[in-house]
Amino acid sequence: MNRTTLSLIAGAAALAAVTAAATLTAPDASGTGTARAAARLPVERTSLACPAPSASDLAETAYASFTPVTAGAAKDGRAELRTAARQTARAGDDAEGKSGKGGKGAAGKAPLKPAEPGKPAAGDSSGAESPALIGTAEGRYAPGWTIQQTTEVTAGTGRGLQGLGCTTPDTEYWFPGASTGQGRTDYLHLTNPDDSAAVVDIELYGAEGALESTVGEGMTVPPHSTEPILLSTLTAERQTDLTVHVTVRSGRLGAAVQALDDKLGGDWLTAAADPADSLVLPGIPADATEVRLVAFSPGDTDADLKIRLASPTGGFTPAGHETLHVKAGMTTALDLGDVTRGEAGSLVLTPTDRSVPVVAAVRVLRGKGSARETAFVPATRAIENRASAAGNEEKGTTLSLTAPGEAAKVRVTASAGSGGGTPASRTYTLRAGTTQNVDLPVPGGLEGTYALTVEPLSGGPVHAARTLTAQQDGVPAFTVQTLPDDRGLVSVPEAEQDLSVLQE
Repeated sequence: MNRTTLSLIAGAAALAAVTAAATLTAPDASGTGTARAAARLPVERTSLACPAPSASDLAETAYASFTPVTAGAAKDGRAELRTAARQTARAGDDAEGKSGKGGKGAAGKAPLKPAEPGKPAAGDSSGAESPALIGTAEGRYAPGWTIQQTTEVTAGTGRGLQGLGCTTPDTEYWFPGASTGQGRTDYLHLTNPDDSAAVVDIELYGAEGALESTVGEGMTVPPHSTEPILLSTLTAERQTDLTVHVTVRSGRLGAAVQALDDKLGGDWLTAAADPADSLVLPGIPADATEVRLVAFSPGDTDADLKIRLASPTGGFTPAGHETLHVKAGMTTALDLGDVTRGEAGSLVLTPTDRSVPVVAAVRVLRGKGSARETAFVPATRAIENRASAAGNEEKGTTLSLTAPGEAAKVRVTASAGSGGGTPASRTYTLRAGTTQNVDLPVPGGLEGTYALTVEPLSGGPVHAARTLTAQQDGVPAFTVQTLPDDRGLVSVPEAEQDLSVLQE
């Protein structure tokens, strides 16, 4: 190949680089230039993973799908759900179970078809064979897509309401609040939405540190499949309070813990917010009879945390529970009793001195004696732009909004119903350091279930949680879902072509 040909190829390559990529505009040396701010554009593709809802023949599961209308989204697109193959083996059964090749069960038909943006869709299934689901949305269906599955189990281990907002696949999860203790049956559900296998490590941390286990190392989850892993098969130790750490070596997974108790009901424990020195656990029910805080410090440094409760009238420190010391690498638990005392409340954890990242969640009980029910509230991120919760009914729905720092203004929109109705919207002002259970807007002429969308308008950070309740033979059944930002918008730097790359 001669020099002229090489020069032409080099020039063409440089020109292609200019055409395909742009450089950010930076301030000039004099300081008079202005860097262009990143634009916020709708995402173009979203994936969701919904684990199999129950192993009980008595289970009845309601599904709800919703995509909020997003300005600037594509004009077309699609959303679909397909069932995931269920791996029948459990980790620890044998080598085949460890590799994730222990057999597959036919999962059946997806229970609903997502509707167009702004309109919720509903479906249902029953029994122990209800499948895990894998969802994909593109174009205008993608920004903010959410699916809620709410399961009612009338008897047996885990009886009550078990609710879950289906998870966006990721590569790392923290679950403080799991257990292998007496009376608990906890499963870690891993769902692989992609075309290639995922390899995952599972670590367990108890009151004295990491638990010995080699079974959870290098587990493989096949493509388009789901695997429920009984935590007690990963370790011989029985721990009342555990922190589960899931790290995906290759690929990505949806993950959630199904925490079932012989006497106290059960619910889904979703992943806590990433380790941080300050955390908010929003939406603890006003009538909670027992609240147990579980925290874990993943680094090498102990953490000391201030504990405050944000109530409707302001923040205060629970008597006798001013601080919590969390030893590095160990799971710490603290019983706070009926800390909310009949008012809406959210826990706010901040460092007493130096900043040390932690993860945290609370187990909440409602009711007394044999009529108690369980739910979990993990620490959650603030809503940066928008968050939605589907599957709400006219009665039995509570929305809790928290402004842990500065005052904030928030708009809440109720969508049309899955069977008809017209949207409604209200604006609320939250005082600094408070939590409010707000009076919800209800769609006019509501038929079916509806979705709630929360949008901060001004002021400081806002955290939110939604509670669903039902009476079940005297048991106050309930489930709580936190509402982190839906990540329906992504930052795209403003850019321009820079022809200087062609200059020598």
